Amino acid sequence: MSMKNLTADQLREMYLKFFESKGHKIIPGASVIPENDPTVLFTTAGMHPLVPYLMGAMEHPSGTRLTDVQKCVRTGDIDAVGDSAHLTFFEMLGNWSLNDYFKKEAISWSYEFLTEHLGFSPDQLSVTVFKGEGVEGEDGYIPADEEAVEIWKSLGIPDERIYRLPREDNWWGPAGTTGPCGPDTEMFIDTGKEKCGPDCRPGCHCGKYIEIWNDVFMQYNKNADGVFEPLGRHNVDTGMGVERTICMMSGAATVYDTEIFAPIMAKIDELSASGRQSGLGSQLSDEEELKARRIVADHMRTATFILCDPKGGVKPGNVGANYVLRRLIRRAVRYSRMLGIAPGFTVKLAEVICDKYSNVYPELKENLEICKADLEAEENRFNQTLDKGEAMFNKVAFQLKEHGQSQISGKTAFKLYDTFGFPFEMTLEMADKAGLTVDKEGFDEANRKHQELSRTTSAGSFKAGLQDNSEVVTRMHTATHLLHAALHKVLGPTANQKGSNITAERLRFDFTWPEPMTAEQKDAVEKLVNEWIEEGIDVSKKTTTVEAAKEEGAMALFGAKYGDEVTLYSIGDVSKEICCGPHVTNTKELGSFKIKKEQSSSAGVRRIKAVIGNM
Repeated sequence: MSMKNLTADQLREMYLKFFESKGHKIIPGASVIPENDPTVLFTTAGMHPLVPYLMGAMEHPSGTRLTDVQKCVRTGDIDAVGDSAHLTFFEMLGNWSLNDYFKKEAISWSYEFLTEHLGFSPDQLSVTVFKGEGVEGEDGYIPADEEAVEIWKSLGIPDERIYRLPREDNWWGPAGTTGPCGPDTEMFIDTGKEKCGPDCRPGCHCGKYIEIWNDVFMQYNKNADGVFEPLGRHNVDTGMGVERTICMMSGAATVYDTEIFAPIMAKIDELSASGRQSGLGSQLSDEEELKARRIVADHMRTATFILCDPKGGVKPGNVGANYVLRRLIRRAVRYSRMLGIAPGFTVKLAEVICDKYSNVYPELKENLEICKADLEAEENRFNQTLDKGEAMFNKVAFQLKEHGQSQISGKTAFKLYDTFGFPFEMTLEMADKAGLTVDKEGFDEANRKHQELSRTTSAGSFKAGLQDNSEVVTRMHTATHLLHAALHKVLGPTANQKGSNITAERLRFDFTWPEPMTAEQKDAVEKLVNEWIEEGIDVSKKTTTVEAAKEEGAMALFGAKYGDEVTLYSIGDVSKEICCGPHVTNTKELGSFKIKKEQSSSAGVRRIKAVIGNM
């Protein structure tokens, strides 16, 4: 097999088999919708689903050496999508050591896979390591990672290709102000381009050096005094991006020019050509058209994976993850209109994306019809919004010209955006065509004030992750199991979990149910949970298989992928669920349970917010 023609399917298989040969257990990737981690809206890295095991809160049922492929969604750089590299959805290959092997093995295996299996020349490889920080004996001091340097040298990487970089380049964590953290070493492939200057090095973003892999070494704990102490256990967390690696292997100019995106881009071209024959679309430069095609491809791929996720629960909306999804779909719609693509395109692209990925992620095919219905509804809704926004813009433009004015104020532009949902970029585009200008600084200021207000309003909503509130989260999480069991008792077996979110202040539980619960139903659920708490039922766990858990009547997302072994938590005869924990040892520890609110989450999904006593 020519490495130049390596496909994403082949890369995934090669990677997993390589680490399986090194004693790793292949585990399934987790949902892109995080479980019990309110610090993030989506799973943004392979480490998120494994945090309890990395921290030593519990043992992983598959052992201490793991490898997987994790679907990730990151939208922090959404406005940069359309360039040659940024994506909002990507797949991350990872291998993990949970207090097992450490730097020597991790670095050596990374080198072996890159050179012997992917075929990169050792001469192409440059690496970065942590250079240390602070003064020995003072708070905040962290020594340089000379151990990693010596390992790279022993593998034949000369000192001139080992770059010692500061904390902002080669350090991970902690996730909060305190907690586990450590240095990393990053691997870069030299593309052969000329240096951008005398200080050109890996990480300078000029395009000469492209990062391909990152090994993180969790070996310290940052305490409340700012001191970095040895953690007492050592973990390895690595990541290699599928899309970027395939791009580099194939010699493609960008990730959008690889086989991964080929069928998606081809469909976009087909749809835009058909639309333009009908007189649709805008006059775009080649650069603008290329950017629009990439944005539509990226955003539709991400939206399809979110909507088809086996955990479900995220629908287009105005808050949190629902808003991110809505923004992705609506940006795709907006840029599709520029390309001349006729309405109804979202469903057609989702079908292409499903065909491309369903052999690896069968949930795409299983949930495609639901996905298509949601896409069609959101696309239609936004097209109506755009039509109304255009009418309002035309009214504003007419009034300005009537009064001899030539600039749309920032306040008016923000009203079009915030009240009518009309994208600012479209205001700019239409203003230019109408011979008007827009007060961009005024718009930015209005938007900034709005965001500050939003952050102030929601500041208490995302305070506690598992790593910082383990005791509270543990009790809250156990309460969700009792709540799930009570819903089954009161409403029946179709009231199944669709997602949960836990902070230090409350638990949130989404479940399938077509209508609001009655007051009697809510009282009955609350009473059942409190009775089970008062009984003082022991909580037990054991390692078993999915099939054995099913036979015992366990509840789980059986549409999701699990490994050969899973952890089954039992609360007496009340509840049995496949789960990664954590849990209390006895229900008495919960104190009491109170439902604070029951409301709609999305079509066919209800949401309960509740608290527990003795907080």
